[in-house]
Amino acid sequence: MAKQNVAEQFVDILARAGVKRLYGVVGDSLNPVVDAIRRNPAVDWIHVRHEETAAFAAGAEAQITGDLAACAGSCGPGNLHLINGLYDAHRSMAPVLALASHIPSSEIGLGYFQETHPELLFQECSHYNEMISNPEQMPRLLQTAIQHAIGRGGVSVVSMPGDIASRTAPEKSVEHALVTTRPTVRPGDDEIDKLCRMVDEAKRVTLFCGSGTAGAHAEVMEFAEKIKSPVGHALRGKEWIQYDNPYDVGMSGLLGYGAAYEATNECDLLILLGTDFPYNAFLPDDVKIVQVDVRPEHLGRRSKLDLAVWGDVRETLRCLTPRVKPKSDRKFLDRMLKKHANALEGVVKAYTRKVEKHVPIHPEYVASVLDEMADEDAVFTVDTGMNNVWAARYLTPNGRRRVIGSFSHGSMANALPQAIGAQFTDPDRQVVAMSGDGGFSMLMGDFLTLVQYDLPVKVVLFNNSSLGMVELEMLVAGLPSYGTTNKNPDFAAIARAAGAYGVRVEKPKQLQGALKDAFKHKGPALVDVVTDPNALSIPPKISADMVTGFALSASKIVLDGGVGRMLQMARSNLRNVPRP
Repeated sequence: MAKQNVAEQFVDILARAGVKRLYGVVGDSLNPVVDAIRRNPAVDWIHVRHEETAAFAAGAEAQITGDLAACAGSCGPGNLHLINGLYDAHRSMAPVLALASHIPSSEIGLGYFQETHPELLFQECSHYNEMISNPEQMPRLLQTAIQHAIGRGGVSVVSMPGDIASRTAPEKSVEHALVTTRPTVRPGDDEIDKLCRMVDEAKRVTLFCGSGTAGAHAEVMEFAEKIKSPVGHALRGKEWIQYDNPYDVGMSGLLGYGAAYEATNECDLLILLGTDFPYNAFLPDDVKIVQVDVRPEHLGRRSKLDLAVWGDVRETLRCLTPRVKPKSDRKFLDRMLKKHANALEGVVKAYTRKVEKHVPIHPEYVASVLDEMADEDAVFTVDTGMNNVWAARYLTPNGRRRVIGSFSHGSMANALPQAIGAQFTDPDRQVVAMSGDGGFSMLMGDFLTLVQYDLPVKVVLFNNSSLGMVELEMLVAGLPSYGTTNKNPDFAAIARAAGAYGVRVEKPKQLQGALKDAFKHKGPALVDVVTDPNALSIPPKISADMVTGFALSASKIVLDGGVGRMLQMARSNLRNVPRP
């Protein structure tokens, strides 16, 4: 029996850790690892056209499955291209192992061709970042990297020179036990007792939920019912907490809607559940605040806390809910529910008048039709920018759908590569990339990856020929828009030329038929929808000191616009409000 080399051993360990795919671009120092994958049936090599796509795809796969995913780049420029997608995965707490292949070990530090220093470059976007310098070291180092990525939730980077990968692996190598799941974290009894007293003493409690409420929907609803609390959410908390929620008061933040801001600022006690909500200008500074988070480094970095609770949301609420006294006074909750419904009623009217005749097409209308036609278990990947607005306002969560975007890192061009990773996890599940023309064209080359692997991703392109969110940033800063216009081709024609299904939609009456045909198509498809570049409605009370980008308005007023089926949900919740 032939002896294994280090690359083969490396791939075997990845397979034992549950890795099914390695996304990347083959080349030079990475060749031994790719050849080892060629001969290992447990792991597939996914050849993308850009390493940034590889990292985004791996991050999306990890978010969909909850399992370790992996990507790789060859030495120097190859692995350097991974960095943006790795930043996104790390900030999304997605367990990703990145292999940064390196120049020959004898040449490190001597200015060799394509030399970089991965152990420095990836330091900020990883929990663990080390280089393999000899074959004996590799198994333990890779195991440590895997445990960091899974245990802490985020990225680990392993650098390996190509000559090390080609060397013979040590005989009698120990097969280490690998961590493949995360434990739950329960707060101490003292923290639970303190939180219980604060809840009992408060007359008006609001819950504000983030992505840390994943898997805790039932516990949040039980707690909210017992203490008669409104429940708001951040963007990353929407898919986990908004559905089947009779206490829903909407979303806070720059893209927010409804009464979430009022509920968080008019309570006596605000409880932040599993959220690292970055926009502290939306958080109150004159009420008591408690934060519950599984990552202690998140506690208190956005606002002054009256109590910090280190623990999983689900485990914390399982301990807390039986101990708190039930509240009977619904006045605050009912007032917030009414405010929420009224707020949605006011903004939805702007996009319900003659939308089926408006040309260019209202992007709100596109998002609304897409929400109605997509599968009940669809995965949506959403480009950063105005598409975040349409997804936040129009995609209806139901506990089965998933919505993934660059919500913490805020990168452009994320939707298409994330759709690749999402689709590989289940070829039969509907995956829809809500792309903007700016983001799509940035990594458009990887549309060819869809064709190469016949991935049935449906790209719905919101094509307003501009960088819409940047135009909005300039407008609110009092600047004329400049450098934001895109001269675009017929993207549908490009899709057809690449061998995919492509259709261009310029009139509202064409939209439903185009989406229906694209969804029926068994392979990749692109629907190029020409949308209104002026669909940026600025509220009248906006202040001059509103910060650009995804920072906050000091006035705490957000974009005006439609809200899709959320109005219907709010009205349904109002039926449960007792009448005097």
